[in-house]
Amino acid sequence: MAKVYFYYSAMNAGKSTVLLQSSYNYHERGMRTLLFMPAIDTRAGLGRVKSRIGLEAEAITLQPDDNIFTHVYTEHTTPRGGTEPQAVACVLIDEAQFLTRRQVEQVTDIADQLNIPVLCYGLRTDFQAQLFPGSAALLALADSLIELKTICHCGRKATMNLRIGPDGRGVQEGEQVEIGGNDRYVAMCRRHFKAALAPA
Repeated sequence: MAKVYFYYSAMNAGKSTVLLQSSYNYHERGMRTLLFMPAIDTRAGLGRVKSRIGLEAEAITLQPDDNIFTHVYTEHTTPRGGTEPQAVACVLIDEAQFLTRRQVEQVTDIADQLNIPVLCYGLRTDFQAQLFPGSAALLALADSLIELKTICHCGRKATMNLRIGPDGRGVQEGEQVEIGGNDRYVAMCRRHFKAALAPA
């Protein structure tokens, strides 16, 4: 039976790299994958999954009200160009923390009803150490939880995402979602995350 996998980490742990490698492994065996990513993340361009080491691929963009199950079901069962439909072997979702609870439930339906494995990659928590809605739903509903590790500047495992302002100092307030890369976020261990937010 197919499963839902949630690969989670702090920033800069190589989530997109692992996703792209997983998709490539399927393609190398002649199998079809579908890549999705929330439309809110346009850092690499709309509908592009891009890793920091330069790998990239096209992806289907998702709006919060899009039904992932319906899209995958259509792709999985509809003939293409007068031929038999090419079954979808695996669904991969980047930046899965931005999924809605309903979309995560749809992801479980893809695994349970269509018997297609779904690999979700995303952050566990935001810059205030709060769960994202998509991450909370995946932690509750996914069959397998896999932590991808990165390190703090001290060498310990980084589990927190520090948002930094223009002055380079840690930010404690603001909207939960603010798209950015190394210019806005730093992965840290909990100890140094707390120290960065302590009053000067």
